[in-house]
Amino acid sequence: MNDEIKQNIRESKTWLRGLYMLLFLIFYSVAKVIIFTIIAFQFILSLLTGTTNERLVKLGQSLSTYLYQILTFLTFNSDQHPYPFGAWPKGAPSVKKATKNIDKESADK
Repeated sequence: MNDEIKQNIRESKTWLRGLYMLLFLIFYSVAKVIIFTIIAFQFILSLLTGTTNERLVKLGQSLSTYLYQILTFLTFNSDQHPYPFGAWPKGAPSVKKATKNIDKESADK
């Protein structure tokens, strides 16, 4: 094996990120179940009353943003840790600058 590959495998920072990724995959699964419940409830409420619950609309928005934050972390588009290691999202997601690795690759071209 190449020395650079051996060094990358021994890098504790990468393994720590892997553990965070596993944890956020669990959070993602739980949040997905909750958002599907909100979707079903809002649809039934809409059918029966013709209105939606504003509190659930806000919860759905922040939960959708949270799922977005988790996915951007898992796909290495962000180094920011989502909730509970960061703040709970409010409103629509904001587009953030990509990670250093991606920027470095762009500069090399």
